[in-house]
Amino acid sequence: MKKIFVINGGKIFAHSPGRFNKTLLELDQEFFTRNNSFELKITDINEPYDLESEVDKYLWADIVIYHFPIWWFAMPFALKEYIDKVFTAGHRKGMYYSDGRKSDNPNVNYGKGGLLHGKKYMVTTSWNAPETAFTLPGEFFKETSVDDGILFGFHRMNEFIAMEALPSMHFHDVEKNGGTKRIEALKKEYLTHLNTLFIN
Repeated sequence: MKKIFVINGGKIFAHSPGRFNKTLLELDQEFFTRNNSFELKITDINEPYDLESEVDKYLWADIVIYHFPIWWFAMPFALKEYIDKVFTAGHRKGMYYSDGRKSDNPNVNYGKGGLLHGKKYMVTTSWNAPETAFTLPGEFFKETSVDDGILFGFHRMNEFIAMEALPSMHFHDVEKNGGTKRIEALKKEYLTHLNTLFIN
């Protein structure tokens, strides 16, 4: 039985109600609870959380799923705060032991001190930017993908604690082009992604 830990990083703030990421969380709840092959735990960063309990969720999970919007080319501040606090609380408590280096040769093996070997993670992000901003010559992101660009540090962070990446999913042009018909199409795409990774 696979143990799934979902983190909703869709911070409610200013003009952002976090609706789309909440929708993804609801799809997770339906998908993983209707099938007896999974156990599910959830954290919503908009709600109070206990650091020790959050560390325990990482230790418990086989797969961690992160959902968050991109704000100013980074994760929302509340999700960054969550990660800073939880990962620090997990130091030498099962998440990572050190940065991986040894004093006799400190120039090598940085990032090899993680303890979550065998665990995987998946990330979804939502954007106002269209997909073409990443793919067309001369456009804003200079033909650099989300995973190789904006999320490079995020992926290194998860590798630091020894988790392995599953294929990501990025939802583009959600804010300006987020009508009901389009959101329904994106929901179907996400469920197809889940079926491909976890069922097929």
